Formats: sequence, structure tokens, C-alpha cells
Amino acid sequence: MGTKQSKEISSSSERQEQVGDPDKETVMEEQNTTEKQVSCVVVGAGQRGSGYATYAKSFPDLLKIVAVADPSESNSSRFKKTHNIDDSMVFSGWKELATMDKMADFACICTPDRVHKDAAMAFIKKGYHILLEKPMATSEEDCTEICEACKEHNVMLCVCHVLRYYPPNLKIKELIESGIIGDVVTIQHLEPVGFFHFAHSYVRGNWRNTEQSSFSLLAKSCHDIDLICSWMPTQCKRVSSFGSLNHFKPENKPKDAGNRCTDCSVESTCPYSAVKIYLDRAKRGNFRWPVSIVTDVEDLEVLKEKLQTGPYGRCVYECDNDVCDNQVVNMEFEGGKTASFTMIAFTESVCARQTKVFGTLGELTYNGDIEVDHFDFLSKQRKTYYCTSNATAGLGGHGGADFHLVQNFIKAVAENDPSYIKSGIDETLESHRIVFAAEQSRLSGKTYQRTDDGKWVVS
Repeated sequence: MGTKQSKEISSSSERQEQVGDPDKETVMEEQNTTEKQVSCVVVGAGQRGSGYATYAKSFPDLLKIVAVADPSESNSSRFKKTHNIDDSMVFSGWKELATMDKMADFACICTPDRVHKDAAMAFIKKGYHILLEKPMATSEEDCTEICEACKEHNVMLCVCHVLRYYPPNLKIKELIESGIIGDVVTIQHLEPVGFFHFAHSYVRGNWRNTEQSSFSLLAKSCHDIDLICSWMPTQCKRVSSFGSLNHFKPENKPKDAGNRCTDCSVESTCPYSAVKIYLDRAKRGNFRWPVSIVTDVEDLEVLKEKLQTGPYGRCVYECDNDVCDNQVVNMEFEGGKTASFTMIAFTESVCARQTKVFGTLGELTYNGDIEVDHFDFLSKQRKTYYCTSNATAGLGGHGGADFHLVQNFIKAVAENDPSYIKSGIDETLESHRIVFAAEQSRLSGKTYQRTDDGKWVVS
């Protein structure tokens, strides 16, 4: 494990090609110097739980997985085989595992959103440190209860705000704190979800319905709001939001369209077709996400049957979805600083965030790749920072941020030092409260403001 490097290029106001060896500077510490192995139980062995657990395969001297709990027999069986877990340590769900005496240093909780609170509370009370997939919970009250319980039982909490660990985002924070762009005045941040990703996850998939999961700003973008708060040097004090379910609803269904994409006369004209999103990928030999969510069997006939009968083959205009496909959040911070966030479904890019930070002495630009640009007003010089990651292949999700998140948390547990967690308990609760306030603003059409005790009320 080496250190991540950032390559800095200086040029005139017009960017020039790189010449010779660029200067190198460390953006973040990645070397995990701890020699202590920590242990973990995984609660929820789906995509996220299995992804985080990959760290144990790459670094078995640092992480040992001792048990898994998942109601899906196929998930549990695959996970047990991958991590060589004894049959006695495979549980049908978190409740069964929670009846056992504490058997590991921490619990990695990646259950459905609405189960986060009950599962987290059970393992907190057992004395486990908690690695908890975002969002923390689906209500402000439940989030508060989790944070209070962690403090009461003296356990560490790391909600998986992976964006804080993403190399370009770390570089942006470093540059802001260096003072190189002067005082931050405003931030613009965009989350382009991706047209097929939104159709998969938020129209047909697990996060389509507020009552069954949570609203889309919380489910998809709570870590974007958290990221903005981490960049801003002052506290958010007012928030407003606007958004709607604009497109994926029955009145927009094309004429003569069927209820399933496998039996639809206009399927060839629809970009959201399940045939295009899943079946065409699989025909090219690609059974990875999102196809792997539809079926874990790499067989075209099995996939066809799933699309003919299951939720992922439904017409996007005939689902029980109700979450926003577009939303903007406006934030005012102390000192007159502002930020705007946009979440939009209808993009070519898939989750390749774009950011502009405007300061009194310069600006920073990030356009979804590995480059962070700095333009200096006085010299009219531009510098480009190329931010890369040494994440292992199995944990390359979110541009390597998944790797750095897990690595930092393991080090925090091994050394009993929560400072390695980049979004602490209070910070995480604060950013979640902003998300809940933003959604209330969207629903009510009113602006919300922060009170001295951290609550949010109508302005």
C-alpha cells in the first residue's frame, strides 16, 4: 500500500500539455500502519455489504469477518464461501445475530434503509463499533437516537459518507483550507444520477418509494449535502428546496406502450427500456451491476424470466415510484456564504459529480474526472491537480473512496481513535438534519432555519 499522489501542473490562463515530470504532493494519508487485526460481523450481504467486505480478502491481516446475517440464502451462501465463514456463523437476519454475545469489534450494517435504525441500535447496545451505510436512518428522530446511543455506549459510528474520502474532494477541501482561493463565497455542486441508473434504482428499484425506503434526497444525496458542509468553513443556517417527480409517471407513458418492456410495441423507442438496460448488457457478456441486481445467475434465460415477471421489467411509467427525479437545495451559511446543490436523473454521466467553488481570490473547478482546476485571479495562472487513488480493484467503488472509507474506519477501530473517521457523529447528524429540513422545505414551500439547539424550524 503506497501513498496517493497528486500531480500539479502550472500554466498560463490557457491550459497547456504536461511537460516532463510533474511535481507530486500527497493529498491524503493512505498508509495503514496499524498491525492489529480487527474483526467484523456483516449485517446485509448485498451489493454494499459485500463490497466493503472485500477489504478482508485483500488485507486478511487487518480485517477478519467472523459472521454474516442476511435473509437471502443466495447472498449468505456466496458470502460464506467468499470469506470462509463457518456454517454456525451464518444467520438468517440481523435479529438472530443480535441475540448472540458480542463476537467482533464492529458491525458493518448494510440493510435496507428502513432497517438501519433498529439494526444499528441492537448492535450499539452490544458494544459493537458501527460502520453504517448511508443514510443513517429515515427520520431525524431515529438519527438522533442512534447518535445518542453511540455516545452512551462509547462506540464509534462511521456513516458511509464515501464522498469525503474521494481523492478530488479531499483535494478541494485541502485547497479551500489553504486559503489559496481566499474566502469561500459560494459553492455549486451537481449530482448527475444518470438516466438508466435512476430508472433502475429510483423508479423500478429498492429506493423508488418514500414509504418503503426514503425520499431520494436522503437515499441518494445525503452525502452530497454532507460534503458541501465539510467544505464550507461556517455552519449552515438556512435552507430551501424545490423538486418533483417530473417524468416517471403514468401521464407520460407513450401511446400503445405495454406494461412490461419485454412485451411492448414501442420498446425500441424508449431509452428507459429494461431490455436495453439489462438484457442488452447481458448479451454482451456484462452481468455486473445493474444486471446483477436483477439476478445473480449469469444466464440469459433466467434474466429474461426475471424481466417478464419481476419488478425490474416493469414500464417506468407504471411503477409505484413517488420520489423526486429532480431537486435543488439552496443553503445559506454563516457569514453570508451560500451553496446550491442539484440532483437530476436525466444525464449521460452516472454519479460523476461536478463542483465549482468560488472564492475572493480564485476558483476551483471539478468536472467529474480526476482533475481539480485552480484559477488564481491575481496571477491569472491555472493549476491542474490530477488526483488518483491506490485502491485495490475489489474496492474501487466511488473512484476508490470505498477503499479509503473502510481503511480509515479499520484504523480507527484498531487504534481506538475516532479522528480517522472523516465525518464524526455530530457532523453526520448535522448534515442529515439539513437533508430532512430541505425535504420539508420542498414539501411545504417554506424556508427553514437552524435554531441554537441544532433543530430546524420554519423561517
